[in-house]
Amino acid sequence: MALLSEEQVNEMLQKAPQWTRTGKEITRIFQFKNFREALAFVVHVGLLAERLNHHPHIAIDYKKVVLTLTTHSEGGLTEKDFEMARQIDAIT
Repeated sequence: MALLSEEQVNEMLQKAPQWTRTGKEITRIFQFKNFREALAFVVHVGLLAERLNHHPHIAIDYKKVVLTLTTHSEGGLTEKDFEMARQIDAIT
């Protein structure tokens, strides 16, 4: 999978406004009512990641979950990252 150009990344970010870009990654912060809901969400993301064979960096801090996406094998952002972001957004 090829790296996206700056223009392509900006276009994709317009379609995923809750995600922010930092360098070669996109990140989204999710807030939940409690740890149980945060953990359940992470399980859903984990199952999705296995199905898509694309694994985000996941940080859990009580009721907050931070997901970061990048395509390590390509050294930056690809369509795979934005497809994963779309599917994560669909389960929230």
